[in-house]
Amino acid sequence: MTAFPGSGVAGISDDMPVQPSCPAAKQRGEAERPSGEKRWQQTRRRVLTISGVGLALIVAFVSVGILTRLRINLTPSEPLGLWQVVTPNRPVAVGDLVFICPPSGALSDFGLARGYFLRGACPGGAAPLIKTIVAIAGANIVVVAEVRIDGVSLPHSRLSSRDGQGRALAPWTGGVVPPGQFFLHSRFRGSYDSRYFGPVPDTGFLGLARPLLTFTSAGAL
Repeated sequence: MTAFPGSGVAGISDDMPVQPSCPAAKQRGEAERPSGEKRWQQTRRRVLTISGVGLALIVAFVSVGILTRLRINLTPSEPLGLWQVVTPNRPVAVGDLVFICPPSGALSDFGLARGYFLRGACPGGAAPLIKTIVAIAGANIVVVAEVRIDGVSLPHSRLSSRDGQGRALAPWTGGVVPPGQFFLHSRFRGSYDSRYFGPVPDTGFLGLARPLLTFTSAGAL
């Protein structure tokens, strides 16, 4: 309140009243407000916590995949999606759909260079293939316009002279499947399989291929 000069009337001033200073309250307010360094430490802890949880989930997923032998198929030779590698309780036979590593050396190098094989953990640097065993040791294979096994035409086995990018494809010359080797095939028309590279050693066999969560796709070499 301000008294006007020359009158006994008290008026209302436009000035805001001045609050008395209180050092203790000021110190409490400053203490309650985190400094810039403190905020940075809190943010850092949050980021580390989130990163740790994310890393733990990745490790758990990979561990489950290793223990349960799960594989994700990204090639069109068989349906895309989640598969499981199953250890058979019997000898491998014609008609089995299998996971198998292509042999290291010329075959893996060629398949990787052309993009027919994905990169992976097989000894030659390629990812495991999903193929059907259509012939085993002793079978006589003739490769012309299509594949004939012991005189019987193999369905869906017509060959292509060029891949999807126009590059030349050479067929396998044919012959008898040697001991300890498989002749592999896929119904997918653009599959790069034993029609072109011949039989492969059974030492690359990883297990039977069991689809868990898959969907079909289409494409060509």
